[in-house]
Amino acid sequence: MNAASTGAWKGLLRNPITLAAGAVVVLLVFTAIFAPVLAPYTYDAQDREHVLSAPGPRHKLGTDHLGEDVLSRILYGARVSLTVGLVVEAIELVIGVSLGVLAGYKGGLWDTVLMRVTDAMFAFPDLLFAILLVGIWRPASPAGSFLVVFIALALVNWPGMARLVRGQVLSLRQKEFVEAARAVGAGDWAIVTRHLLPNMLSPIIVAVTVDIANVILAEATLSFLGIGIQPPFPSWGRMINDARPYLLSHPFLIVWPSVALGATVLAFNFLGDGLRDALDPRLRE
Repeated sequence: MNAASTGAWKGLLRNPITLAAGAVVVLLVFTAIFAPVLAPYTYDAQDREHVLSAPGPRHKLGTDHLGEDVLSRILYGARVSLTVGLVVEAIELVIGVSLGVLAGYKGGLWDTVLMRVTDAMFAFPDLLFAILLVGIWRPASPAGSFLVVFIALALVNWPGMARLVRGQVLSLRQKEFVEAARAVGAGDWAIVTRHLLPNMLSPIIVAVTVDIANVILAEATLSFLGIGIQPPFPSWGRMINDARPYLLSHPFLIVWPSVALGATVLAFNFLGDGLRDALDPRLRE
């Protein structure tokens, strides 16, 4: 481990907020993986004898208007949120990094055309554009709603990644180590994969961490509006929307998914801030 990596780890370990955020993210991942083991019921199991029941021994966090266990749906909802966040970020990375590298490294007409397309994408409000795309691609089944949400959110999020990567490439392509690689006969592919990409991993990692929070919040918003993940699959946003009629009589129905969503979004944001502070040598100084 080199000195820079050691300094980054020390910076992370000295930040209690980042450590707490990291612990919440680890807990979220653990919950998503082992939801079938941790949940007392399946996410779509209905207890008709205990509809809208208060928290108790049988249902730790109560049941909703369909008799579904709130705790089980929150645990499975973590799997849904994390899946959407990771898959959308993977698609965003493929599109954004590819176009950003192409624009920044090739320059000229490539840069002009790709950046004008990126600017055009920025002209649309992200959420409204996602709502438009989801409205156009009506899912044929509840499972198909995942694919629609994946594509819609990836299409509205890649421009930020492309612009970030382009800026990094523009600042790195004239560095001495890149010129040295060209001098010894390295091709474009080797320069990009062996020299440029490894040297811009830090800002990409930070951007991905923060973007996951934005994607999870966007998915919850779409599901809250009824056009995101479709039943019977649990989504924190839809759980919040379904609980609105019972806000006064059964407030716990809206509290638990709101807490889960808020804690997750805050954890990824704080973790991203901590990683930025630790990985940026100027901030460490």
